Amino acid sequence: MIGTLAGVAALVGGVFTGVSNAAPGAGAYRIVNGASGLCLTVPGGSTSDGVQLTVSACNGASNQTWNLSTQGSGFRLAAGNSGKCAGVKDASTSAGKAVQQESCTAAASQTWELVASGSNYRVVNANSDKCLNTKDNSTSSGALVQQNSCDSVATKQWSLQPAGSQPTSTPTTTPTRTPTTSPTPTTSPTGGPTTPPTAGLIGWATQGGGTTGGAGGATTTVTSLAALTDALKGDARKIVQVNGNFTCSEDVRVGGNTTIVGVGANSGLTGCGLNIRDVSNVIVRNLKISKVRAGNGNGDAIHLDNAQRVWIDHNDLSSDTSHGTDYYDGLLDITHGSDYVTVSWNKLHDHVKCSLVGHSDKNSSEDSGRLRVTYHHNAFQTCGQRNPRVRFGNPVHVFNNYYYKDPSYTDYSYGIASTCGAGVLVEGNYFENIAEPTHTSEGSSPGGSIVARNNHFVNSGTPQTAGGVASIPYAYTMDNPSGVKANVLANAGTGKI
Repeated sequence: MIGTLAGVAALVGGVFTGVSNAAPGAGAYRIVNGASGLCLTVPGGSTSDGVQLTVSACNGASNQTWNLSTQGSGFRLAAGNSGKCAGVKDASTSAGKAVQQESCTAAASQTWELVASGSNYRVVNANSDKCLNTKDNSTSSGALVQQNSCDSVATKQWSLQPAGSQPTSTPTTTPTRTPTTSPTPTTSPTGGPTTPPTAGLIGWATQGGGTTGGAGGATTTVTSLAALTDALKGDARKIVQVNGNFTCSEDVRVGGNTTIVGVGANSGLTGCGLNIRDVSNVIVRNLKISKVRAGNGNGDAIHLDNAQRVWIDHNDLSSDTSHGTDYYDGLLDITHGSDYVTVSWNKLHDHVKCSLVGHSDKNSSEDSGRLRVTYHHNAFQTCGQRNPRVRFGNPVHVFNNYYYKDPSYTDYSYGIASTCGAGVLVEGNYFENIAEPTHTSEGSSPGGSIVARNNHFVNSGTPQTAGGVASIPYAYTMDNPSGVKANVLANAGTGKI
């Protein structure tokens, strides 16, 4: 058992490589704005002195790579394409002065100090004590970069991400949401691999500063419900290993900055679920949670309520379909303004109402501009409805999932629904025995938008589509939809990490 726990601990530590915001140190980084998710850029890849820096969509190019080396009280920021340094024009100490690339001189106006600010950093000029910012606090691509007085404005917060890693930061404020009918992946969904990696975080949980869970905190292994409940309290960074399956009837509350990971394939909860409420930065992996009655806490296997930056990965969530629609509630419900969530490589099965995004048609004031969720490489097996059902969230991204309905299940069913003005991108999924893969409305809820493309259908109906969906801000690689079934069944669920 000691060897097993050591292996789990090593894995828990390993999954965070390239996911968390980099600690300050010499090296090559992207510098990503905390409000817009855009990268600090030398426009046009110029190699000339005096070119004012901008922010633009992160693409991994050399003019968005900044080589940090120690200089004076802080760092020199040298552009990867030109070797020139970021400095303040005329070495000014005034607010609103341009930040530009210049031949490196080691001057104080080319020296930048990284000051921790929440999960991000302020980038402070050593000469002026002013902060790197966008002009007029803009979150638009192409916005000019300048220095301004330091405060808590989100455009003055930046994350440093190792060059070549997955981008992990986007808006802490609501981005511009211009609809488009053709958001596109970074590679062709019909030409990608049939067996992509099953580890590592992608999707919405990489945004808003990224999701690291309890990385860097103490590791505790629990073998009882009481010990689990106690270990999950508080917002200090912590990794909690669950060894055993505990019977319960009340929610288990989860504190912020927490990683929960099951040991083996059967550790978890029976009869109650996890309540992730009013917290941020949580990872839940490798847990088996089942048969949560509707009256037991929230009635969900995993419930998110005003939770941000959450990764739900490689879990097994289930009940049964023999007790009717309302005996159980949900398996995974994401509600009350929750945001920046990735749901990956899970098995959700033998349940009626499987996954809800947005709990009420009347909650627009709290949910609009939030509820951004990625579902990828999950198995929805005989999940009667809500796979997911979405209100308000735009874009919700549903790709490379496997949908299957047992022919013996004959009650009302559908796959994915978009309502209340939500926008859902449905691409590269495998539908088997799903008569109604997508709905553009559901029940009494007003309609939403769905863009569906490159899906694979076996004994299934035609998806409903309507409207456009906001752009996907993160990089992702699609696998070939015809290979999704085999890949997901082989790699999703517990005991696979």
